[in-house]
Amino acid sequence: MFEAILLTVMTAATPLVIAAMGELVAERSGVLNLGVEGMMIMGAVCAFATAHMTGSPYLGILAGIGGGALFSLLFGFLTLTLVTNQVATGLALTILGLGVSGQLGESFVGLAGTKLQPIVVPVLSDIPFIGRVLFAQDLIFYLSIALIIGVNWFLFRSRTGLKMRAVGDNHGSAHALGINVVRTRYLAVLFGGACAGLAGAQLSLVYTPQWVENMSAGRGWIALALVVFASWRPWRILAGGYLFGAVTIGQLHAQAFGVGIPSQFLSALPYAATIVVLVIISHNRRTTLINTPASLGKPFVPDR
Repeated sequence: MFEAILLTVMTAATPLVIAAMGELVAERSGVLNLGVEGMMIMGAVCAFATAHMTGSPYLGILAGIGGGALFSLLFGFLTLTLVTNQVATGLALTILGLGVSGQLGESFVGLAGTKLQPIVVPVLSDIPFIGRVLFAQDLIFYLSIALIIGVNWFLFRSRTGLKMRAVGDNHGSAHALGINVVRTRYLAVLFGGACAGLAGAQLSLVYTPQWVENMSAGRGWIALALVVFASWRPWRILAGGYLFGAVTIGQLHAQAFGVGIPSQFLSALPYAATIVVLVIISHNRRTTLINTPASLGKPFVPDR
């Protein structure tokens, strides 16, 4: 039974980890994109629609990534080219994504989905307990682990990652050194959108292989909180994602077992946990200020 619960926790945590990793890269470049929820839901509807029409969940994954990336480019054009307010634009992007996805997915409501099947590794998947947990998972789960390793190496071991962090810490100095700040931020925003789209694809192809309007259910906001929770460090996002995934699955099991607590309260637990964690983190202001990209959310115009 514990193995089954752990598997559901991992499935619930995967979209949070992927979306948070994309947002971490964007924020490391100095861009605050509050439109994660909108990009995620667009990825979900694009992935489901493509998989349903083609019968291929892998094409659905690509469509989900493309849907999230396309929406992120809209955000990038508005905030990096037209220099609009990042907070207001991100909120508008979320509202737009929820509306557009509802319109696009209207004809797909109630239709059977195309589930992404797990990749079973022979022999290793038969190992007691860890076999199914580590060697019988879907492609998106493995991509989430690869993302953490890859982003950690990119940010702290590569020259390009160093330049991106320089842009996020002081875009004026980075520009003076010859780094193309706008291009760097465009690429970071595009990567964040692709990750959010992939997270959305996981929701409609793995977590619940069907299309339901607003099925992201606030996970984009939790992913945003995860970035702060992790202090902009990739490996901490893995721990935070699984913590929030455990809270989400825990409240579902509590409702199934008939715990004498109102179901509304249990459903609110993941979001209440998010608030509690952010409050706790805010008390250690010195650590937060040290790790926060200094240019986060600040507009950049080259000729100023």
